[in-house]
Amino acid sequence: MRKEGVLQAEIELVVPFFDVDMMEVVWHGHYVKYFEEARCALLDKLGHNYRQMRDAGYAWPIIDLQVRYIRGAQFGQRIRVRADLVEWENRLKINYLITDVESGERMTRGSSVQVAVEIATREMLLASPKVFVEAVERVLA
Repeated sequence: MRKEGVLQAEIELVVPFFDVDMMEVVWHGHYVKYFEEARCALLDKLGHNYRQMRDAGYAWPIIDLQVRYIRGAQFGQRIRVRADLVEWENRLKINYLITDVESGERMTRGSSVQVAVEIATREMLLASPKVFVEAVERVLA
């Protein structure tokens, strides 16, 4: 079982036709897109989304991405994607879990790691910017 985060966000979606292959199973690369949608919901919940990150002077590229496929999602299936914030002080680490809405069955899990890069200098930071850490702390308080 993956570590539960200090803050979570969930989205639900119905697997669209354009995300599946000829067997009506979601193509493996689309799960990353689903992770991204849940990650954006989590960042919105923090009040520090990608636009606010950019406006504060930082980009947050993904430096590591893990995906474990357990059961393929199918065309028309309702799925839930959960994003859990597990690290934020030195890097941004988020764990993901995709489940079937009806059965609760675990389908896919994963994680992503992002680091702050100062846009002006393109320098990678060894600690998360104060503005981001403070945004997390405000929500957790």
